[in-house]
Amino acid sequence: MSSLRKEQISSDQAPKALGPYSAGIRIGSLVFTAGQLGILPATGDLAPGGIEAETRQALENIRAILTAAGTAMSQVVKTTVFLRDMNDFGKMNNIYAEFFSAPFPARSTIQVAALPKGGAVEIEAIAILPE
Repeated sequence: MSSLRKEQISSDQAPKALGPYSAGIRIGSLVFTAGQLGILPATGDLAPGGIEAETRQALENIRAILTAAGTAMSQVVKTTVFLRDMNDFGKMNNIYAEFFSAPFPARSTIQVAALPKGGAVEIEAIAILPE
């Protein structure tokens, strides 16, 4: 039996979960975030301004969860980006590039039929805890 214990991670700087899930889970030296929409934590509304504003807020929400878990954006090893419209890829990618530097995380980007709250983008991340 494994001695690893999963620990729920949350932050007042990130939106509350919209359902029966955790904003983040830390297990061993890994941190997994739930998919983050571009939701403003203070209001629960999507960040106004379209794909760029929503992407920036989604990544800020991820940063808050990672910080609460004891890690940082520089420790992200994998992201998955869900886009409502693949035509928004370039705009999302420009904002995404502001949050990461080489060596960049591995990434998958997928177009989906719809996202919660009518969002344009949702991003999830896996990070390592610094040694």
